[in-house]
Formats: sequence, C-alpha cells, structure tokens
Amino acid sequence: MKKLVAYITAALPDKEFTIDLALALSASGVDSLELGVPFSDPVADGPIIEHANLLALQKGFSLQDLYEITEKISPSIDTLWMGYLNPFHKVGFEQTCQKAKSLGVSGLIIPDVPFEESAPFEEQCLQNNLALIRFIAPTLGTSRIATIAPMARKFIYLVAYAGITGSGREEPLSPLIEEIRAINPEIPLYLGFGVNEHNAKEKSKEVDGVIVGSALVKVLLDERLTNTQKMTTICALAKSIKESINS
Repeated sequence: MKKLVAYITAALPDKEFTIDLALALSASGVDSLELGVPFSDPVADGPIIEHANLLALQKGFSLQDLYEITEKISPSIDTLWMGYLNPFHKVGFEQTCQKAKSLGVSGLIIPDVPFEESAPFEEQCLQNNLALIRFIAPTLGTSRIATIAPMARKFIYLVAYAGITGSGREEPLSPLIEEIRAINPEIPLYLGFGVNEHNAKEKSKEVDGVIVGSALVKVLLDERLTNTQKMTTICALAKSIKESINS
C-alpha cells in the first residue's frame, strides 16, 4: 500500500487544534505526519506555508509548543519534525535530537542543510535513532545521487521539481526514479512538492508514497471556515488522497 505523509504547521491556530488534527489525520489514513516548525524564512516553501509560518510565529509559537504537541501525538501517528536549522541550532542540535528521541519522533527533515555539510547532523541523528531525511531533486547529477541514495534512512524525499513547495510545476521523473532504485532498491521513495487531491494518483504511480503540504495548509488558512470545518475538510482531503493513490 502506498503511503501518505501529511504536513501541517505546528500550533496553527493553536496547540490543541494541532493535536486534535494530527490524531484525526491518523484516523483518516495518514501514515506519517510532518510537524512543521514555524520559522521566519522558510526558503524551500511557497507562499501558503510561508504565510502559515508567519501566522504561527505571530501567535507566539515556541519550541515548547512543538514538544507538547509531539508528546501527545507521537504514540498515535509516526511523527517527523520538519524545520529549518536555525531554531534547532539555537537550542543546540544535540539537545534537539535528544529531545526528539525522548518524545517519540522518528526523523528530522531539514531542507536548508546541504548534503555536503550534513555529516555532524547525521551523526547526532544516528546516535538518537532518528532518520535525517534526504532530499533528491531532478537537478542532481548522477555522482551526487550515487552518494546520497545509499545513505538514506526511512525514506527519500523525492522533490518533484526545482523550486518551492506548492507551485505545481511538472518535470519528468522516471529516469531519476530508475536511477535511485538501481542504487538503493530498498529505500521507499516519497514524492513531494505540488502534490494535491487532483494529481496525487498520477504522481504516485512510480513511487511508494506522496507528501502533501500546501493543499492541506491552504485549508488551515481559510478564515471563512470554523476550526471544526477546517478539521473536517483537511481530513476529508487526506482520506481522498490516500484512497486515490491506492486505487
């Protein structure tokens, strides 16, 4: 069965909502949750997630909120922290990894850490039984793919196109997927960037799962909806996507 990874911004609109939404997403078929750590300069993210980050920060988000949310949800859904290096670096990366392990986090996704500079972060993750999720994009050359793919743990985040999340661009991925599979046939490939309820089935054809973020966060930002309506809509989207990629 193909997997669905959902991204939501932590503590938007508040901690309690995030906890309830995460548990509801688990019941709706989501296999893993990327708990987004709000940051002021999310360079890999498009305007939707960037705006969600800003709102959460304006509401006073702190890492303590992240910890309290994680403690409540990780027993019920596989939880990863998706964030930029700066917030983790401020408290110390070693301490971040130790805290993540103690709270039941399975992996970290840090898009602004280049592969060439990732060795010390990988070491700390390994010491705390965390996967440092690796990105592979269509722009990478063969030699770099051959270096990254064997080191990947848990899954490879296959970037659908060069650019920011949510922009919906298209690039041919079959040759890249074949290349990765030839190097590391065991590692699952999850496709992210631009995946939504309309294209998930098509985009999932050659991979093991999809990562959906902007399509869900867009609902979080819709002020015409009550919190109950937001939760219902997001869970219905997740359920629909999970069914479509497995039909």
